[in-house]
Amino acid sequence: MSCGRKPRKRTKSQEFIYQEQCKNVAHENGIRIGLQGDPDLQFLLRGGDLVKVKSNKWRKTRFFRLSEDCKTVLQQTSKKFKKDSSFSLEDIDSVRYGRQTEGMLKYTDSDSSVEDRCFSIVFKGRRSNLDLMASSKEEAQRWVSGLEKVINSMDNLNRLQNSEHWIYDCMRKADKNADNQMSLKELKHFLRHINIVVDDDYAEMLFKQCDTSNSGTLEGSEIKHFYNKLTHRQEVDVIYGKYAHTNGQMSSSDLLNFLQNEQREPVSLDYAHKLIDTFEVDEIAKVNKHMSKDGFLIYLNHEEGSIFNPAHKAVYQDMRQPLNHYFISSSHNTYLMEDQLKGPSSTEAYIKALSKGCRCVELDCWDGENGEPVIYHGHTLTSKVLFKDVIKAIKEYAFKTSQYPVILSLENHCTIAQQNIMAHHLTSILGSALLTQPLGRNMPTAFPGPEELKGRILIKGKRLNKLDAAFNNNATEDVDSVSEEDEAAELKEGEPKPKGKTSNKIKLAKELSDLVIYCKSVHFSNFDQSRDNQAFYEMASFKETKAMNLAESSATGFIHHNMDKLSRIYPAGSRTNSSNYNPVPLWNAGCQIVALNFQTPCKEMDLNQARFLPNGKCGYILKPEFLRDPDSQFDPVKLSVGPWLKKKTLHIMIISAQQLPKINKDNKRSIVDPLVRVEIYGVPDDNASKQTHHIEDNGFNPMWNIKFQFTVHVPDLALVRFVVEDHDVATQNDLVGLYTIPFTSMQNGYRHVPLLTKRGSLIPSAGLFVHIMVIDA
Repeated sequence: MSCGRKPRKRTKSQEFIYQEQCKNVAHENGIRIGLQGDPDLQFLLRGGDLVKVKSNKWRKTRFFRLSEDCKTVLQQTSKKFKKDSSFSLEDIDSVRYGRQTEGMLKYTDSDSSVEDRCFSIVFKGRRSNLDLMASSKEEAQRWVSGLEKVINSMDNLNRLQNSEHWIYDCMRKADKNADNQMSLKELKHFLRHINIVVDDDYAEMLFKQCDTSNSGTLEGSEIKHFYNKLTHRQEVDVIYGKYAHTNGQMSSSDLLNFLQNEQREPVSLDYAHKLIDTFEVDEIAKVNKHMSKDGFLIYLNHEEGSIFNPAHKAVYQDMRQPLNHYFISSSHNTYLMEDQLKGPSSTEAYIKALSKGCRCVELDCWDGENGEPVIYHGHTLTSKVLFKDVIKAIKEYAFKTSQYPVILSLENHCTIAQQNIMAHHLTSILGSALLTQPLGRNMPTAFPGPEELKGRILIKGKRLNKLDAAFNNNATEDVDSVSEEDEAAELKEGEPKPKGKTSNKIKLAKELSDLVIYCKSVHFSNFDQSRDNQAFYEMASFKETKAMNLAESSATGFIHHNMDKLSRIYPAGSRTNSSNYNPVPLWNAGCQIVALNFQTPCKEMDLNQARFLPNGKCGYILKPEFLRDPDSQFDPVKLSVGPWLKKKTLHIMIISAQQLPKINKDNKRSIVDPLVRVEIYGVPDDNASKQTHHIEDNGFNPMWNIKFQFTVHVPDLALVRFVVEDHDVATQNDLVGLYTIPFTSMQNGYRHVPLLTKRGSLIPSAGLFVHIMVIDA
């Protein structure tokens, strides 16, 4: 039932029935997401008038409300709801109270009194923000808290609950006449909607099996029977039957046997009892310490049954190692929302990057009007954003996702006057969060760790003198110069030299220079020169091509360089479309700050998201010991015997998939023909790819039961990527969903694999079911 769009004509009696049905649907969905009778949910379902703000002059009142499906917000203009203006809660990245978007600040700057009536809905991807004003502070806060509560409730559903919610919603949409019954025609429509095609004879047979009343429609318990037949997992039956040896159920001992022998988990009987207490739905089975088939399916769909090791979900690594012993999630040209030539620059790009766990962001700084420095991609048509606005956004969002340090990589093209303004904004806005002195009382000889730098913001840029000047109070001029070699460390391909530069020098303000503590930018000549002449805090930036060449031809030297110092890698200037390079070879060489274009959804960003998936998504991953040990002779290109060589055989069985999304939603008859590809990324000897055949016209419950085998020599650096595509004979396959995980974070046994969109957002109801087995080779 879709209650957002009403039939054109109804009698009073029909309208009353219709409204009651809508209430029932909302009530049932409220129960499903755990908000039955919740006042905030009821407020959203009733809805209300809000003012949309698009410019200084464009402000129009629209009626908004949450649909009865509890996951779609409807917008009404004049007398009708506009389908193209509705949006799913799944598409919302965040809800911000107050004037916290560029648009809201720009278009309400002359009326700060409306601050507490404003809120904004920020979407995932490139959809524009929705800036809104309520009639009162209380109403605005109600909208924000209500939306956040429903979104959090939806996010907390497990895969099985998401699947049930999705199928139920599809059934309602297939019920065209909203009579809570399903005809054969509606059943066929429903099957197409859930991404499966069956022939008419099979559909009719299925319908007759469930129509026990012979009424020609399915209703009540018959619909429940149809749902059970549709969602029956034959592959789970086989697994459960193999271990359920106690009166048709799994006793706690049977479950322990499954966990130890199949899932390869070193657990005790107490853990099996805990799983039964947590997931068993049958009270009698729970009392008997048994797990029914339903409880077993719930367990498999929960995080305990996920491919990702729950022990790696929170921060679990040693965070007191020196900063250069970690891979650091890093962004290139962070201010850009799109391409490098004419795309918009925005504070929103910094907020999104930081929200994804990025810990190193870039600021390209240029002289702006009215004495205010700006950030943009110099000498292009990209728009400009004020430096101070970016710093304010960083101050607000730097530590919402992770408490570990943020590095601001400054590319400084400003004159002295505006450099001083930059220094002022950094110190006045960031306050005590800005690191302005080395930690401790004595001159350091190594980096502090992320734990010591929690909540601190570090500046990466040029510095006029050595760091020990911070201790012995060496006097320098307020304005001085750095050499062309140092300047070259920060210049990107094709960019002219900054203003104020003489033939061999560039002017640098002392106030800005003094803010550079642990990340002083210097020129790189060669590894020997860096080792003999540069301090630990002096770091180089490498264009991707140079870094790739070093990683291939001098990998061991590069690795040892990165044991002492930080290295930053950035994309080639020729990547004007904001494409990305493969970060894996640079991580293999121990490079810490491998900067990517975060705004571009692509395989490379997917690998980056996977690299930083464990350890609480905090943006820091401790490098393997062989990338930190000075005695290591590890070379990823020319593998030799050493502690890094932990050769494993990875057996993967692709069993099935569930509820894959439709790709061509505009064509109601378009059905996915899915195939699955498994890819390994790591040292060159480990890179591999294998794929299944495609299955015709079934995106709902396709089954493969295909086994793959991979040899992985250096598991500590390997990433495993699952890609589901819609097979197409004539054109390139379309992406359905993907998931990438570090090899060392995988769990053995029968596991569900979540699927993400190309932008990294979870597809709630979809997933793969696989069997993983890692053994010593």
